[in-house]
Amino acid sequence: MSEPASAASLKSRFWRGAREWSVSILLAAAVFHGVGQLRAPDLPKAAPDFDLRVLDGDRQQLSALKGQVVVLNFWAPWCGPCRAEVPQFSRFARTNPDIAVLGIATDGEPAELRAAVKKLGMDYPVLIADRPTVEAYGIATLPTTVIVDEQGDVANAHTGMLTLPQLELMVP
Repeated sequence: MSEPASAASLKSRFWRGAREWSVSILLAAAVFHGVGQLRAPDLPKAAPDFDLRVLDGDRQQLSALKGQVVVLNFWAPWCGPCRAEVPQFSRFARTNPDIAVLGIATDGEPAELRAAVKKLGMDYPVLIADRPTVEAYGIATLPTTVIVDEQGDVANAHTGMLTLPQLELMVP
């Protein structure tokens, strides 16, 4: 076999393999995202309001944010996937200042949460969940993310770790 024909054959096989891997990765990502959508809690049309304490001591009501899109990320400091997705949420919060990103801690003492926020570099407010809020949002698995639209309605929900592209696709 001549050298140019062999190089062309290798190049062709390389690109065919790269194409097959790309398709496989895209299909796996679509399945992963779809499963997260299916596992998400069954929520009412209107997002349940809450009045939660922010880690810095203030209080935050969801209804006070009506008129803007809100990303609610239910998490806990012991949750590995929760910690893994924090950089994605921080980057999203920095690049989308018009969208409120709220981390809602479902477990942990304030000192532990402050340490986790600092260690993880969370660039968005962290609220301390209460039982009625956790129940109203049907949180059974962490992390769970709920997107609330400008009208205060649930636009999207996902259970499981999110990547930045997935989060961007979920937000209206």
